[in-house]
Amino acid sequence: MDSGIKCTLSKFANDTKLCGAVDTLEGRDAIQRDLDRLERWACANHMKVNKAKCKVPHMGRANPKHNYRLRREWIESSPEEKDLGVLVDEKLNMTQQYELAAWKANCILGCIKTSVTSRLREVILPLYSALMRPHLDYCVQLWGPQDKKDRELLDTRVQRRATKMIRGLEHLSYEDRLRELGLFSLENRRLQGDLIAAFQYLKGPTGKLDRGCLQGHGVIG
Repeated sequence: MDSGIKCTLSKFANDTKLCGAVDTLEGRDAIQRDLDRLERWACANHMKVNKAKCKVPHMGRANPKHNYRLRREWIESSPEEKDLGVLVDEKLNMTQQYELAAWKANCILGCIKTSVTSRLREVILPLYSALMRPHLDYCVQLWGPQDKKDRELLDTRVQRRATKMIRGLEHLSYEDRLRELGLFSLENRRLQGDLIAAFQYLKGPTGKLDRGCLQGHGVIG
């Protein structure tokens, strides 16, 4: 499959991506030749390329947005693509991914508010941790939101509302509520993941992680 391919070819379990720099006409022609090679390879191996699932995202600014084809059919361009669960647009901006995650988490919070009458910590906190928090934590290592508005959208606006539901904590500040419940912000969540990854790299996957060593860095409440 890789024979003769000049551009970058990435192969996954059920997906294949062809990438290349297209700042000149030669770059465009190189991608088109590689697409033709992949089409011939599929035919030679009695396989069929699903053209309906083939998209061309034009990444980067000042992209000439050339058109490409598989045989005689043009491949449709796409302003955004979702890969490995992460939505990325042409400008490599993930704001839409943050908005989608916050929307899902807030929908779940609304269901909890309307269907659960109790506001005790023993009831709300497990529901939040099991149903809402995964939407905020998903791909947190890849997201790494740099914009303040994105961090607030994922962390403050969602988690703040959830923690304020718990009876007896309404008068506390957001930071005090996190400390009281043993939670932490999205930014500290990523730091915790970085520390765990670094520990496993140094000690190996079988190394035992001491919770206190992370507490010492102020990551785990």
